[in-house]
Amino acid sequence: MMRKLNSKDKDFLVQLNRLTAFEAAQDPTLDQRVADIVGQVKLYGDKALIEYTEQFDRRQIHHVDELRLSKEECKKAFDALSETQKYALTTAAERIRSFHEKQKSEGWTYTEEDGTVLGQKITPLDRVGIYVPGGKAAYPSSVLMNAIPAKVAGVGQIIMVVPTPDNIKNPLVLAAAYVAGVDQVFTVGGAQAVAALAYGTASIPAVDKIVGPGNAYVAAAKRRVFGVVGIDMVAGPSEILVIADGTTPADWVAMDLFSQAEHDEIAQAILLCPDFDYLQQIEQSVSRLLETMPRKEVISASLRSRGAMILVENLEEACTISNHIAPEHLELSVANPEELLDKIKHAGAIFMGQYSSESLGDYCAGPNHVLPTGRTARFASPLGVYDFQKRSSIIHVSQRGAQRLGHIASQLAHGEGLVAHARSAEFRLEK
Repeated sequence: MMRKLNSKDKDFLVQLNRLTAFEAAQDPTLDQRVADIVGQVKLYGDKALIEYTEQFDRRQIHHVDELRLSKEECKKAFDALSETQKYALTTAAERIRSFHEKQKSEGWTYTEEDGTVLGQKITPLDRVGIYVPGGKAAYPSSVLMNAIPAKVAGVGQIIMVVPTPDNIKNPLVLAAAYVAGVDQVFTVGGAQAVAALAYGTASIPAVDKIVGPGNAYVAAAKRRVFGVVGIDMVAGPSEILVIADGTTPADWVAMDLFSQAEHDEIAQAILLCPDFDYLQQIEQSVSRLLETMPRKEVISASLRSRGAMILVENLEEACTISNHIAPEHLELSVANPEELLDKIKHAGAIFMGQYSSESLGDYCAGPNHVLPTGRTARFASPLGVYDFQKRSSIIHVSQRGAQRLGHIASQLAHGEGLVAHARSAEFRLEK
């Protein structure tokens, strides 16, 4: 079911690149449709928002207020949960909050010998929009992972949008909004919701940044409004890469591969291991456990199209290959994961040891599950508090400092042919 590769093959790198390649470009037809939707919402506001919501979510909306959910409704959803669900939601929220509290940054300054003060001021964003998938998918964990870091950063207002096809609201999603401290919730989704957050309507306020996952229409809309607002990232298919040494039970590793493959048919699950016999054990586990999976067809399609078991020479080579792939989730399912950690340069999240399943990171370990995909871990990081803060430089030049810096600036400005720049500095030089 999963293709088998060997790092010793002459064309291994070609095979690997072909396996991991994913075309992120949008379908021109889809992109044009999204452009039309975004343009209509920008032009007509709530009127277009209602029309698209009626069309795509099969709802009858008589007044725009029907798109808004009150904090009381979210609290009712939380109160109606079982005690077990409440405990899971609040405990996960506490762990996520505790982790992200450690990411908070403070401003700083330093004073030079001549009295010039330089530094950096850090301020939170005023208003952030969170997109949460709805319909068949329901992700309360996404609410927590996106809203809590924003709250910790000190964002003034958090606006959540979530589609509710056939007007069916997911109680866990609403309860998560209550637990995370979301300020306003609107039951809209798709490209039209992204446009509303970016440009604002009479009912939905414009935000400074939009975060959260979505389908191809949502991704295309986020691309289109970037620059008007900030965005977190345009995420690709889910990915997991497991480096194993044969010490973890084969069934555990097989299920870890399934945990990402079950997302959709284009998710990617890759296993790197130097033990040929162990790879055969994994193959047997995959075949046997697949029959027990409710999403068997999705997992099977994912493993066939983009999955692989790769025989490597040793664990060091496995780390080199992993760095080339730069996976979203990396499991170091080995006896001594600490020995490999320094060899890993590119990964969204690194799960250390056989008990650190990727699923724990998705829900409740604490670190954020919004991670870079499609090799972007080479230059991008997990979502965090820093994504909801911005930095301003502080420059307070003393009279003495202006004499020294003024001569330097004058020389460089004249070199660039910018006379006004030069004279602006020269006017402050003492005769």
